Amino acid sequence: MTYTMSVDWIACDGRGLCAELLPERIAVDEWGFPLVGSEPMQADLLGHAQKAVAACPKLALRLTESAAG
Repeated sequence: MTYTMSVDWIACDGRGLCAELLPERIAVDEWGFPLVGSEPMQADLLGHAQKAVAACPKLALRLTESAAG
């Protein structure tokens, strides 16, 4: 399985907590909104990504699972 991260832009209010918890994969723009790539999440960062998703105060960060291949 592979995992990709996405942001619900309507729900997000740009607090930047996700970028503090997962700086290896999430940057913020000048307004504090997260910038996430579309590439699959590395296995060694998956636990940190799950914590960032769980900590999002607006539940705007998502980790989606898909079949590898």
